[in-house]
Amino acid sequence: MSTIMKEEPLLSSEEDSYDRAKEVQEFDETKAGVKGLIDSGIINLPRFLIHPQDTLPNYDATTSSSLFQVPVIDFTGHEKCRRLEIINEIKKASETWGFFQMVNHGVPVYVMDDMLKVIKEFHEQAEEVKKEWYSRDHKMKVRYFCNGDLLVAKAANWRDSILFDFQDGPLDPQAYPLVCREAVSKYMEHILKLKETLSELLSEALGLKKDYLANIECMKSEIVVCHYYPPCPQPELTFGTTKHSDPSSLTILLQDTIGGLQVLHQNHWIDITPIHGGLVANIGDFMQLISNDKFKSVEHRVLAGSVGPRASAACHVYPDACRKYRPIEEFTSNENPSKYRETDITEYLSQFRSKGLDGHKTLPYFRL
Repeated sequence: MSTIMKEEPLLSSEEDSYDRAKEVQEFDETKAGVKGLIDSGIINLPRFLIHPQDTLPNYDATTSSSLFQVPVIDFTGHEKCRRLEIINEIKKASETWGFFQMVNHGVPVYVMDDMLKVIKEFHEQAEEVKKEWYSRDHKMKVRYFCNGDLLVAKAANWRDSILFDFQDGPLDPQAYPLVCREAVSKYMEHILKLKETLSELLSEALGLKKDYLANIECMKSEIVVCHYYPPCPQPELTFGTTKHSDPSSLTILLQDTIGGLQVLHQNHWIDITPIHGGLVANIGDFMQLISNDKFKSVEHRVLAGSVGPRASAACHVYPDACRKYRPIEEFTSNENPSKYRETDITEYLSQFRSKGLDGHKTLPYFRL
């Protein structure tokens, strides 16, 4: 591992003269993202991408990945012969890790490979072509951007993204960029089937009827965010994604084989080793809220790397925006009262976005 490069101490006059908002605005107006920085030939990271020293990974620390391994669940036979076994594995993983990897889940490997391929192709297009899709307007159902929280976060992450918003229902594939039209359509076709399967299995893992989560529309819609992490010239000074937990009910993640995703488990950062043909599932904040802490939404992060580019596609599954939710009655009692107040996903996302990925969870804001 390379020696960590530390910033030179800034003189007070330099501190006083630094205008972060101006630097961020000028960068955002290029609409070129961090890929544009690489293309311009930068050697040193702009200051707005550099994270405080005390938050950066300790590369000298002994790895604890040998002590723990994120559960890997084989979905073969989930409809019949192995269903109970798989439900129990999901239950244990959701209660203790908040994460699990899935193999033999029904999404063809070639469909996943094509999805990762077109994510890279979109972000590696000529800047003039990509710029047409650049937006921070949440009303735009398909948009490209660098850091959703760029304007509010104290330090930006080393990644660009293209987002597909299905919260109001299916999108016309003609609304997608041409380069990824076919692959995204095919991928979503399979992911939606897997979402229905997971909705049933998670319901049963919670000890409820298999259609429970579907009936309360807790896993109704999706937002798919496709991230692109180019090779970073100073990965020891920044993150691919800051520590956070997801505001969704569930996230289904496709990642390539580069690595970098870590989950916080028993105060250790554990690598989620990529499995070609595998998918990662993680419990979101909203699932922890309605299960009254039975299932855990766990913090995770992505390290920046000098090797790449890395690509991933996170399908965030959200509840119905028109319904209010509180902890499910079956998980509350006099001895174990509701831990969270009633809310809806619109309010939850508003709170989540207002602070950016600041390293702090959003759930405590809703705790009673």
